[in-house]
Amino acid sequence: MSRPALEVADIFRDHGPAWRKAHAGHVSLHQLKVMSAIERCRTAALGGHVARCEDCAYTTIAYNSCRNRHCPKCQGAAAKEWLADRAAELLPVPYYHVVFTLPAAIADIAYQNKTVLYDLLFKVSAETMLTIAADPKHLGARIGITSVLHTWGSALTHHPHVHMIVPGGGISLDNKRWISCRPGFLLPVRVLSRLFRRVFLEKLVAAHQAGRLSFFGDYAHLAEAQSFAAYLTPLRKAEWVVYAKRPFGGPEAVLAYLSRYTHRVAIANSRLIACDQRGVTFKWKDYRIEGRDRYKQMTLGTFEFIRRFLIHVLPRGFHRIRHYGLFAKGACADNIARARELLAVAKPQDEPTAAAIDPSKPSCPCCGGRMIVIEVFARGATSRYQPTGPQSVIRIDTS
Repeated sequence: MSRPALEVADIFRDHGPAWRKAHAGHVSLHQLKVMSAIERCRTAALGGHVARCEDCAYTTIAYNSCRNRHCPKCQGAAAKEWLADRAAELLPVPYYHVVFTLPAAIADIAYQNKTVLYDLLFKVSAETMLTIAADPKHLGARIGITSVLHTWGSALTHHPHVHMIVPGGGISLDNKRWISCRPGFLLPVRVLSRLFRRVFLEKLVAAHQAGRLSFFGDYAHLAEAQSFAAYLTPLRKAEWVVYAKRPFGGPEAVLAYLSRYTHRVAIANSRLIACDQRGVTFKWKDYRIEGRDRYKQMTLGTFEFIRRFLIHVLPRGFHRIRHYGLFAKGACADNIARARELLAVAKPQDEPTAAAIDPSKPSCPCCGGRMIVIEVFARGATSRYQPTGPQSVIRIDTS
């Protein structure tokens, strides 16, 4: 894949040192490590290997990736491996896309309490779906959920929300039959929204009472119980956004969707347009507008662009993809097998996937011959060989 004209790594390399100096003492060690990883990704700093075509001697140099989950270049390969596992779990039923979004006032608290609030968003949204689906008044079944956390809006603002992929039905509570949802309708959004709001606020108050939340700056006063209760009062009557889209066209469409969402980072290199004296210009989508007019360009000061990118660095060890209900890891295989049995469909035959193809051994771009690794060099070292013509570097970008 050809390299984009501008990458996040270029911005970090050119402006990162000055930004770090200006914000010394106000940047977490984890954020600094993410910056360093992105700057060094696919460069000699991480080492690499030289490959030569055994037929025409065409030579290329490929540098190692940083493998950081926030790097725009490293998520494509990770997504392919993850998707290969998910393909075997797909059921021959419609799949729905459901989105749970935190209100702005809660998102402000989440900004200062990422681990606790993001975890609550995952758990409460899943609990909401499982509870309403199990209610005989709605579906009366156990459903499966794959949830993906996104913390950004298209303009890189802090906008925490969970994307869910949910099969259009589930296994009956007595485990004896598959219950399909009504065509084009999974669960009532208004009911989901009300339960999501109530349970989330209950658990948020409990977290506050347990001393699990921290507040600083303009929100320091929320550490006091009465102030916190007053802050939450308007949210008890406000509408909380839960959005259910139309079902996908089929299993292939589900996988295509997952490939776009599961390993996405705050901004893809393909959205960057320019970095100059005015700042960083990039493409963004205004979801408040319908049609082609929603696609726009935005320019942020370079330091502000870096700040916005880094606010989406997840807490260390935090899982951004989670599975619930039928897809919960412990019993997923058994549940999928039972669902297939109830749906009277056989397990899909194993097929070659992208993950089964070794991306480190591409064919020769010159003659199509087999490329053989002739040298591996360590971090910071340089190769003894020169590439043939323009250097060919493996680049993977998320979109």
